[in-house]
Amino acid sequence: MLLAIDTSAGTSVAVVDRDAGVLAERSSADTRGHAEIVGRFIRECLDESGIAVTALSGVAVGMGPGPFTGLRVGIAAARAFAFGAGKPVVPVVSHDAIAFGLVEPTLIVTDARRREIYWAAYAGSDEVGLPIRAHGPALCKPDELADVVPGFAGYTRLDAATVSAASVGLLAEGLFLHKRAFAGDEALYLRSPDVTMSAGPKRVS
Repeated sequence: MLLAIDTSAGTSVAVVDRDAGVLAERSSADTRGHAEIVGRFIRECLDESGIAVTALSGVAVGMGPGPFTGLRVGIAAARAFAFGAGKPVVPVVSHDAIAFGLVEPTLIVTDARRREIYWAAYAGSDEVGLPIRAHGPALCKPDELADVVPGFAGYTRLDAATVSAASVGLLAEGLFLHKRAFAGDEALYLRSPDVTMSAGPKRVS
């Protein structure tokens, strides 16, 4: 039983169970109101599912790719909730969650803002139904996509406006069941920060 959170695009929260499926889910495509609604979505999903926090096995969270401002809200919420509940955080790649259940070669594309897009290419699903990521995730300009994706013509393009937290959670359940690796602990911003530290102390005259 997992609480799942993703804010890499809109905001989505769900409670899922490997056997019972999706017990509750709340989603919003708004790309600006993550912090205002993620807590309410968590409360509503727990209430609707009737699952006590103590019954959860962990908290699955989408690690992106996604813009910094939105993505960090979901990751922070997942880590804070997991810490308070004494549960582990289970990180997954958000694009993998979009590709979960797809069987045809698919190119997942999401909005990276600043006239850029995130992409990841999938060869389909493996023998246990988990997505096979062939390339990416990566960042590029929209008109560069055909040039940067190997074998571009062989994929069906899927533009996703949101990432379902239910898919994040069910993917995490599948990865755990089949002893596959989770994502890393670092968020996939795929873009250099706007503000960087200077190489040395600033000179004052």
